[in-house]
Amino acid sequence: MKNSFFQWLLILFVLTLGSCKDSSNGYRILSPEILKDKIAGGWAGKMIGVTYGAPTEFRALGKTYEDSIKWRPADIWQSKWQDDIYVQLTFLMTMDQYGIDAPAVKFHEKFAKAGYPLWHANMQARKNYFDSIFPPASGSPEFNLHADDIDFQIESDYIGFMCPGMPNTAVELADKIGRIMNYGDGLYGGIFVAALYSEAFIETNIINIIEKALLSIPQESDYYKNVRDVITLYRHYPSDWRSAWSELENKWGNVDICGAGTSFNIDAKLNGAYIVMGLLYGEGDPMKTLEIATRCGQDSDCNPSNAMAVLGVIKGFKGLSKEMQDGVMAVGDTVFDNTTYTFNSAVIRTKKYALDLIRRNGGKVTDQKIRIKIQSPVAPNLELSFPNLVFDNEISVFEENKWNFKGNWKSFEVMDWHRKKNVKQSLFAENAGDEIELKFTGTGISVEGNWVKDGGKADVFVDSIFIRTIDTYYNYANQEHTTSIWHILNLKPGEHTLRIVVKGDKRLESQGCRVYITKAIIFKSESKKNDLYKFSFEKQ
Repeated sequence: MKNSFFQWLLILFVLTLGSCKDSSNGYRILSPEILKDKIAGGWAGKMIGVTYGAPTEFRALGKTYEDSIKWRPADIWQSKWQDDIYVQLTFLMTMDQYGIDAPAVKFHEKFAKAGYPLWHANMQARKNYFDSIFPPASGSPEFNLHADDIDFQIESDYIGFMCPGMPNTAVELADKIGRIMNYGDGLYGGIFVAALYSEAFIETNIINIIEKALLSIPQESDYYKNVRDVITLYRHYPSDWRSAWSELENKWGNVDICGAGTSFNIDAKLNGAYIVMGLLYGEGDPMKTLEIATRCGQDSDCNPSNAMAVLGVIKGFKGLSKEMQDGVMAVGDTVFDNTTYTFNSAVIRTKKYALDLIRRNGGKVTDQKIRIKIQSPVAPNLELSFPNLVFDNEISVFEENKWNFKGNWKSFEVMDWHRKKNVKQSLFAENAGDEIELKFTGTGISVEGNWVKDGGKADVFVDSIFIRTIDTYYNYANQEHTTSIWHILNLKPGEHTLRIVVKGDKRLESQGCRVYITKAIIFKSESKKNDLYKFSFEKQ
């Protein structure tokens, strides 16, 4: 009994020495061992969370996930092929090759030329690279209809892991790399997540960590408002996350431009709200946090991955359960797909960059003590990706009374495996001068079609004004996709005429000159309903 008491005192003493406030105002001291342990906890949390939620990803759209969740620590080995991890490790590899101060285009290049498939904002950013559209334009709403999507939010962890107590340094790095694929709320998602980790190194209270991380993004942004709403809902429903979820869904569930007109939502701010919901209602318990962040639905492997990584930084690797530690260490030297990194080497390298950044930003590093100069968060200026833009309607290319065709347009069919027969998927043309025209009423339009290995070029005109030439070739990482092949926003309200003229031309590597079109999505502008929305308890 006496031995146990003295052991407890020794542990308390070591922890106190490992992380404490400096006698000089504005500094925090960590031991090298504690810093490494917290970084390891962050990376471990990513691995744990992404494997916990992976089987549920996008299986609950606009609703909570109610099926059973079966996960064992032994499943952590599956993190080796998760894009939540290997994409951001590509950026870490870029730092290794070109230095932490490498220009954004170097990060863009290595990411674009990586051999793995990509989706949404990342995929558009890759396409933009090969179309010579580089950051910050590559992530801007003008060239990326996915600007507010979740992509950078799930790839900014390493930035937070290497910026302990330094949220402004995290913002500076995020502002460079996040603009490869995102803008506005999409960029703020990555900043917010990185700031959560930055604050978690020096704070243990979860609500305080969230409040401080919010200071790193503009208060006027919808992302900020969304997270603030989660806090409000948590305080009203402190033990009922499902009621909070329903209220949040009613207000924010239908604001995704990427998933316009559907229940699919990959917008950064709603999924970011689910991270926060998991953290608040999880109350510091890893399994409870994982379950709630996952059951909120939508991108339900990424959200528990971020939430668990925050807990990993707070608790440190040694503060995780033995089963979790063992599950991670069993694959500690396994190389993540598409990278040169393992868990162990990622921890070591991240710590190296963290120490470099601490020194750069007024801190001091010795073998026994790390003295971090704590930064007061400063939010970047507000930018809006799609101000007041909402979905109006969509027009299939097979609605022949809506479209005018010139030249030789043919049907392209694909196999419908559920119906076990070929069905019409799109119309295509490949000869110079073939045209398609659509009159529409709205303030924006996205033309959906196919990016394919035999894709060709076309000129786009709106109201008889030439906009630009588009190239629909895509065969990177053996991937083809049906997506937005071109869009325009911020048109004057009213009727407009879209005309697409096939050039009969292609880039050298393309196998053809075909331009495929499936439909048009029409947007309109109207005042935001979210700002006037009241929760049920606010109406009383």
